[in-house]
Amino acid sequence: MAILAGTALGGRLASLGALDLIFQASWIVQLVLLVLVLLSVFSWAIILSKHRELRRAQQDSEAFLEVYHEGSLEEAYDAARDLDSSPLSAVFIATYGELKRLARASGRSLSLTPAHVDALSRHVGWTGSREGQRLERGFTFLATTGSSAPFIGLFGTVIGIINAFESIGRAGSASLAVVAPGIAEALIATAVGLFAAIPATIFYNIFVGRLRGITSAIDLFAVEYEGDLRRLAVAEE
Repeated sequence: MAILAGTALGGRLASLGALDLIFQASWIVQLVLLVLVLLSVFSWAIILSKHRELRRAQQDSEAFLEVYHEGSLEEAYDAARDLDSSPLSAVFIATYGELKRLARASGRSLSLTPAHVDALSRHVGWTGSREGQRLERGFTFLATTGSSAPFIGLFGTVIGIINAFESIGRAGSASLAVVAPGIAEALIATAVGLFAAIPATIFYNIFVGRLRGITSAIDLFAVEYEGDLRRLAVAEE
């Protein structure tokens, strides 16, 4: 009779869909699934946001460099204000603003001295570092999601399997019809964990590569900008 009852219970469980298995899962498994879903939602929000941000940063940087190489500092400043998504524009605007501040402080047209150039070079370095950190914002969350989500899902799977064995004990049967629904319920947590982790890991690696290219462009522009400022100081002597 116990075997027949267990088989009947297994048949009812086997007819349940994925959502039904989630709703009948223990509160711990449901909490794990909720955490994983939230991680996935926030990850995709960051992925979409960083994709747009990095793409615009690359496009605006290329456009700004064209103007900077062909025009004067005033023309580059006007272009930098329009191409505000570029970290190169931010570096140029911040340093150009400091240059104008020094000119106002002197009360006349500024003659660049080596001390002024060193101060402006430090300003270029600080602004470039700040822009790199700004573009890197959100990467930590993607890396954390990619590394921790599978383990969170595995925790939910372990809890689900424990509950499945408890159900086997109550049903008094270990037939496949009884075991399979409980195992399926447990493995849903692993599947959701992988669903959250895989995109986060893939796009984290993609974004790191793109950011590496942007930071390299910032470093190269900083060297070029500092060189132009030093040549300007020499020309004014």
